[in-house]
Amino acid sequence: MADIKAPVFPESVADGTIVEWHVTEGQQVNRDDLLAEIETDKVVLEVVAPDNGVVTKIVKQVDDTVLSDELIAEFEAGASASTDSAPAVDPDQPAAPVQAKQAADGGEPVQVTDKKNEDDHKDQSPAVRKAAKESGVDPKEVEGSGRGGRVTKTDMANPTLKADSSIKSDSGRPVAESAGERTEKRVPMTRLRKTVANRLLAASQETAMLTTFNEVNMKPLMDMRAKYKDQFEKRHGVRLGFMSLFVKAATEALKRFPAVNASLDGDDIVYHGFYDIGVAVSSDRGLVVPVLRDTDRMSMADVESRIRELGGLAQKGKLGISDMTGGTFTISNGGVFGSLMSTPILNPPQTAILGMHAINDRPMAVDGKVEILPMMYLALSYDHRMIDGKEAVQFLVTIKELVEDPAMLLLDL
Repeated sequence: MADIKAPVFPESVADGTIVEWHVTEGQQVNRDDLLAEIETDKVVLEVVAPDNGVVTKIVKQVDDTVLSDELIAEFEAGASASTDSAPAVDPDQPAAPVQAKQAADGGEPVQVTDKKNEDDHKDQSPAVRKAAKESGVDPKEVEGSGRGGRVTKTDMANPTLKADSSIKSDSGRPVAESAGERTEKRVPMTRLRKTVANRLLAASQETAMLTTFNEVNMKPLMDMRAKYKDQFEKRHGVRLGFMSLFVKAATEALKRFPAVNASLDGDDIVYHGFYDIGVAVSSDRGLVVPVLRDTDRMSMADVESRIRELGGLAQKGKLGISDMTGGTFTISNGGVFGSLMSTPILNPPQTAILGMHAINDRPMAVDGKVEILPMMYLALSYDHRMIDGKEAVQFLVTIKELVEDPAMLLLDL
């Protein structure tokens, strides 16, 4: 008999919540099969089977709070599921798939399943059924992001309907809005979204946040990208975007203004001798900020490749805690959603955050003449307790100058 325990959480994570079990008591599993998902304040962690065997007892149920390294289930390695010893099946619980059995001719094992039970198990775990009851959304009409198309609790919190479906209640009655009908639904916030909400609220209440704005002419950068993007992609295997240059420009500006790269710890100012830049990413689970480590040592190709990798992990909910721990500065790009101007909120204990926005053609005065140029507004929110207005403005102007003349980065000017 072996113990299945929650992962060891880092010091910054106090506990987690079990959001879904992918197995039932008495079910046979293979090594590394997904058993459960635990949501923390930062990420969703997966618990996998340590070996081939049987889950004999589930100790912690869905929605239970668990501590680091706490027992959540009991497991018997090498055991086989037995119909004589298996626990009675709750008619309201999804049936586990029938286990593999040896073919009659002595060949390789074949998987025998009951199609209805397989579909029920895929679409309606206990957490999903609870969410369906609370929201009135039929899980069968929701696109599943879990293994094999399974609908998860997170899918129910932010449902994406199948192309040929409309939201229906458990009774089958449509709940989508129609003429003359007033509808509403109530869904619980995910643990991650609640944590983000609390952190953003604390940032606005506990810091002396101020924002300065500037605008940048994107034409030089756009011309450079158009000229070299094909060669860049062929050489490095990744597309050339704007974010990599902004990351490199921000890194150079942080070197020149160390206070913007510092953080506050009580009454102490901590100056960091490294440059770890977080890139805010919107995911179905909420806002997450994966971190690029040592950006001063990264090439633009390294930055583009790592951003793409982290963005993919964020969308799949696969970011690890180490991917989001730390960070000395943050960049948020609301422009991808069409935002023209905004005031980004600090990500404590960091003391500054850069906001990028949409690129729009606007008439600008150039050498006494009016020209139509692609312009972007930049915003720098900063903690005035740590950073003076002069430093903040000069920092933002430095980024503007480096973006408008990318050769300055290469020449170290």
